[in-house]
Order: sequence, then structure tokens, then C-alpha cells
Amino acid sequence: MYAVIVSGGKQYRVSEGDTLRIEKLEGEVGADVSFNKVLLFSDGEKVEVGQPALESVSVEGQIVEQGKSKKIIVFKYKRRKRYRRKQGHRQFFTAVKIGKIAA
Repeated sequence: MYAVIVSGGKQYRVSEGDTLRIEKLEGEVGADVSFNKVLLFSDGEKVEVGQPALESVSVEGQIVEQGKSKKIIVFKYKRRKRYRRKQGHRQFFTAVKIGKIAA
């Protein structure tokens, strides 16, 4: 059984027991999270596709971790103009463990 959910402008394929890192959500570690925007649901035999979302399906999860990703370097450069800019960025994330998919 799996579902496709939307969070933070991105789509994720999730099953029960999966842990995924998504864009930062508000909440403490251990708090419950509900994803109501489910685009697709499959129980192994039949597949339901929403137009654009399914109203009867929701995905429940629990926040496992709040943190920052690895640093990426943003380097801007223009040749022959002595222009160089170096900047680092660490994106905030929330790790969520999927508990159940309620259909």
C-alpha cells in the first residue's frame, strides 16, 4: 500500500513505516502530522487518482527530527570582471515517519 502526497511544493511516494525528509514543518519532535493533500492511493490491486486530490484518503505521521541539511556552496563568477561571490546555505528540514495511510 502506498500513496503520493504533496508537502512543501514537492510530491513524495510514501508507504507505512517510511521515514522521509521534507521541507520544514512547524512542530516539536514527537508531534503528530497529517497530510490531507493525497494525489494518488494504491492498495496493491486498485489505484485511485485524485482530480486533483483525494478527499477520502489521509496520511498520518510523526515528527522524528528537526534539523539542517548539509551545507551547499553558492558561487557566482563573471569572467574578466573580477566578480566573485561565495555563499553557503543550509536548508532546514523535518524528518517524518509515516504511521498509517487511512483510506
